[in-house]
Amino acid sequence: MAMWLNQSFTDDFILLGIFSYSPTDLLLFSVVMLVFTVALCGNVLLILLIYTDPRLHTPMYFFLSQLSLMDLMLVCTNVPKMALNFLSGKKSISFMGCGIQIGLFVCLVGSEGLLLGLMAYDRYVAISHPLHYPVLMNKKVCLQIVGSSWAFGIVDGLVQMVVVMTFPYCSLREVDHFFCEMLSLLKLACMDTSLFEKVVFVCCVFMLLFPFSIIVASYTRILGTVLRMHSAKSQKKALATCSSHLTAVSFFYGAAMFIYLRPRQYRTPSQDKMVSIFYTVLTPMLNPLIYSLRNRDVIGALQKRLDRCRIGSHH
Repeated sequence: MAMWLNQSFTDDFILLGIFSYSPTDLLLFSVVMLVFTVALCGNVLLILLIYTDPRLHTPMYFFLSQLSLMDLMLVCTNVPKMALNFLSGKKSISFMGCGIQIGLFVCLVGSEGLLLGLMAYDRYVAISHPLHYPVLMNKKVCLQIVGSSWAFGIVDGLVQMVVVMTFPYCSLREVDHFFCEMLSLLKLACMDTSLFEKVVFVCCVFMLLFPFSIIVASYTRILGTVLRMHSAKSQKKALATCSSHLTAVSFFYGAAMFIYLRPRQYRTPSQDKMVSIFYTVLTPMLNPLIYSLRNRDVIGALQKRLDRCRIGSHH
């Protein structure tokens, strides 16, 4: 056991990556880096706008700032290491680095999934009980929603990281992925991990279906409220406030369910890598765009900030 521990912590894993050095792959790598840069800038800008503009100090934007923080951390967990390995030609990642990637990735995906689910409840209260909204979604409730999302993700990430990193790994440590993705790593274990994989599958089903059921229940109620509205203008306004959240949910849950709820025999490493790129890079880029381009308050806050910068530069 002591010998294995010593070997595990000194031996690196090899990340086989997703790109070769062909012209097509070089172009794809450039596109991924551009998307990564937009995701980075978009989420930082959205967080700054929400925290500096008093008009955006509402529950919905507080949740949105936390969603942006999760997205920001998610793109920084895997992409910089992937880019560094590709540009340097080195494909290694340390044992500890691999464990940290697994822990952070599971934590952030779990936290974001639950927060997206609970944000549907916020939309339900706003549309179905607008007069009681300030009471039902007070500061304490908002902090509990965000705190429980983070706590759920952190506990899940820590547990899975500790368990995965205590398995013994064989001498050939080539991970067929561009980051230390847990299921790809388990294929290299020198012992039977099928029981743990079944437990992980059950956890994934719970982590995805529990928040998804909150979303379905909330939007069923919202639809009922909208259909009872007599004014077409009110109906349009109510649906507009939900459209951004529904779009973000569709992207996140579509990709996550495709990866984690498929039977093992239908999984291929190339498919997994492409879908992982989608929700580790593309979704974090799309979220700030979805919420800002379709939102007058955010556009107004951005305009105000740009006007201040313009006035400051003239002085």
